[in-house]
Amino acid sequence: MKKKVISALLSVAMVASLLVGCGAAKEAAPAAEAPAATEEAAPAEEAAPAAEEEAAAPEAKEGGRVFGYTCMDGTNPFFVALEGSIREVVEANGDTLVSVDPGNDSNKQIDQVEDLISKGIDVMFVNPVDADGIIPALDMLKEAGIPMFGFDTQVGDMSYLVSYAGSDNYNAGKVCGDDLVAKCPEGGDILVLDSPTMQSVVDRTNGFLDAIEGKGFNVVGQQDCMGNLQLGNEKATDLLTAHPDVVAIFGGNDPTALGAFAACEAAGVSPKIYGVDGSPDIKAQLGNSCVEGTGAQSPMTIGKTIAETAYQWLNGEKVEEFIPIETFLITADNVADFGTDGWQ
Repeated sequence: MKKKVISALLSVAMVASLLVGCGAAKEAAPAAEAPAATEEAAPAEEAAPAAEEEAAAPEAKEGGRVFGYTCMDGTNPFFVALEGSIREVVEANGDTLVSVDPGNDSNKQIDQVEDLISKGIDVMFVNPVDADGIIPALDMLKEAGIPMFGFDTQVGDMSYLVSYAGSDNYNAGKVCGDDLVAKCPEGGDILVLDSPTMQSVVDRTNGFLDAIEGKGFNVVGQQDCMGNLQLGNEKATDLLTAHPDVVAIFGGNDPTALGAFAACEAAGVSPKIYGVDGSPDIKAQLGNSCVEGTGAQSPMTIGKTIAETAYQWLNGEKVEEFIPIETFLITADNVADFGTDGWQ
């Protein structure tokens, strides 16, 4: 049964990828111009600091500009949808997007960025496998004079970026925690499946844990699943063997939560499971299983926003350094408002 559930989930994720194609400030930061002038660093919770030596906007050239794109895991349906939105904007402007997938390997991501630089990209869209591990790649991009635009997950030093667009990841985790507190007022033992190298997941986890603090919950197991469905299943299987009576499991993203769901099905237990993304796969489980909710975000909005921001900057317009994208909770109570056959 376990193998069947895992196979089904993986198959759905693959189909979603083929169909589509291949995080937490509350206020926007001050605007920046192209090229931006040096500014004093803003508080971390408000905005990212402006780059000290930001690249000048590259001029349009015959045949169009070439944009590079890297994300932590190109097989994740969230990033498939996000990349598609960026590609749509880039190609509508007569330019080219070259995408690479490091498969959650930080060293490979650095090598791939170096290769993109050697191929003559003009602009780079960046989502890091590791917030700090990506810095050598950012140094190479900066030395080459290539402007960088971040999305979904912050890099360790935001001063490298012209602009960043990402979900309010802290809130995405917090709304899950708030829902759990309301539905389990007596508390209980829980599991957390996180990813310490992914800043977006760190922010979500912090939001979730802050929401349940002092509410009678006890984290009896916490494991790094690297945002991966298979690892989420394996780690949850091990943790459930030791702690079969947990009342809830929080996954740092929907693939992790779906992996945990498959583990629960195999173990014959039904704790409340929460994820973050609002993916079609997990929305389809709401109301039909122990999957309780997902902190929803919109990959298409993030992709379209950062791509359009890049073009605004290239055209000499002022752009925001930090662009937060709204997150909210989807449960069985409101999933019909968003549908289960696509992203919101």
